[in-house]
Amino acid sequence: MKWSPSGRFLLRAAAVTAALTAVGAILGLVRDQILAGYFGAGAETDAFLVAWTVPEFASTLLIEDAMALILVPAFARALARRAGSLFGDPVRTLVRATLPRLVLGVAAASALLVFLAPWLVAALAPGLPDPQLAVDCTRLTATCVLSFALAGYCSAALRAHGSFLPPAAIYVAYNVGIIGTTLVLREPLGVRSAAAGVAVGGVLMVLVQAPSLLRELRSRPVPKSEPKPAPAGGDGRLLVLGMIAPVVVFALTRQSQILIERFLASPLPAGAISHLNYAQKVAQMPMILSLMLCTVSFPVVARALASGDAEAARRRVERDLLLAAVVVLVGASTVIAAAPQIVGLLFERGAFDTGDTAATAAVMRVYALGLLGQTMVGALVRCYFSAVRPLWYPAAAMGAGLAATAVTGAAAAQLWGAAGIAGANAFGITLTAVMLLLGAHRQSVPVDVRRLGEGLLRLATAGAWATGAGWLCSVAIGPQLLSLTVAALVVVGVFLLFVACAAKAPEIPPLPRSPRRTLRRTPHARPSRAASSAAEASPVGRDVPLDRGRIR
Repeated sequence: MKWSPSGRFLLRAAAVTAALTAVGAILGLVRDQILAGYFGAGAETDAFLVAWTVPEFASTLLIEDAMALILVPAFARALARRAGSLFGDPVRTLVRATLPRLVLGVAAASALLVFLAPWLVAALAPGLPDPQLAVDCTRLTATCVLSFALAGYCSAALRAHGSFLPPAAIYVAYNVGIIGTTLVLREPLGVRSAAAGVAVGGVLMVLVQAPSLLRELRSRPVPKSEPKPAPAGGDGRLLVLGMIAPVVVFALTRQSQILIERFLASPLPAGAISHLNYAQKVAQMPMILSLMLCTVSFPVVARALASGDAEAARRRVERDLLLAAVVVLVGASTVIAAAPQIVGLLFERGAFDTGDTAATAAVMRVYALGLLGQTMVGALVRCYFSAVRPLWYPAAAMGAGLAATAVTGAAAAQLWGAAGIAGANAFGITLTAVMLLLGAHRQSVPVDVRRLGEGLLRLATAGAWATGAGWLCSVAIGPQLLSLTVAALVVVGVFLLFVACAAKAPEIPPLPRSPRRTLRRTPHARPSRAASSAAEASPVGRDVPLDRGRIR
């Protein structure tokens, strides 16, 4: 059965994904509040955060970036071939060709990390006050490499099938595992309980998705005469190093910014790594929310390209980029305007004192300067990796940004401490975003670079005006909650007012409406208008085959 996803379906999918992501983010804040309240922002928390590098790397490589960028297009092509396949199921063939090798590879990598934990800690944070505690935590968190790989595989496969509910719930399960384990084991294990919670949470991420994926794989009966697939054919080639290397190198290079930050912060006074971590977790929330629509529509873009409709994919990508920019700029403006109020309300209790609040807020404001770049990198890279053969340009652009982060961070850390490291991060990721935007028109999704660049520049100008207005309100009002609320409302109002009144304001198209009314028209009732409405309502064209149109 062929089906074109309506705007209403995409809106519902984005809403479900955003809602569960928001719940996961709230639980992540609760997790960080528990860590801050129980362990503060000192040597013990720094040791755990060095071990936290493993799940941070694993989630980027195995869930958010590399796994999704490789497997979503692969499953999209398999699903596009499924309708014309008389024998067997290309989707199951793809699973048989990729999943066993993946499990063996990541299980070996997990065991290697457990063995190499002392050397890994020494390389990541040579100036750490308590390296043995970091080694113990690292050995516990290393188990997540296998569970994250399985969770990422399930997420990519389910999203390609049009099932968004289970993948959106994985960080809810993950944070529930960390919070529950920390509360239960805090007394005997100390901060090691949080590391054990990472292992528990990783298992829960798999369990919330595996039943849904099994149902999808069993949904199509296989003929008894199904031929045995050739072991080296089809999309099994995706595991060949030359096919996955560009995506893996990009994901590793992107996440290496965290390594540079913690390496540069380890010689600084105790608590610097913690301040960087808390600031980054809060500051990145607008970016996470802004990318929800891109996460939902990426399978749609991949299916459009698999069906040969590059123009429809281009329209979808450009729409998503502008909408994501609006969300992230409003969020970044709020973070910069009211950073002390946000940090104080979230973390200032227990072992986390006013000094920690001031230091974290200063770092958070600098981090927020790079949020637009973070969002553009996450959205634009889909243009490069939607093709059958991924390209090396994104990895090269990310490498240039990483080099800029390292060079500027080494100098800035000496002058401004943790805030200087955050500034280097913002500079490096913005450089990468500019490089990706300039090269995007030559890719499989040929976006209009000039139009997008002008729109993003005007939106950034609106964000600057909104930031100033929100900051003035936050300074003038005393109580933290009231100050934050007023500042956020003023930011939104000024941003929208500037966009509405500015000359040549960028067009921010809403999600297209559902074609339900169009489909109810009779063939004799104004056919040209009905055809036009249906074309607008389908963001990726009418010939993109998807299996189902319900959010699961």
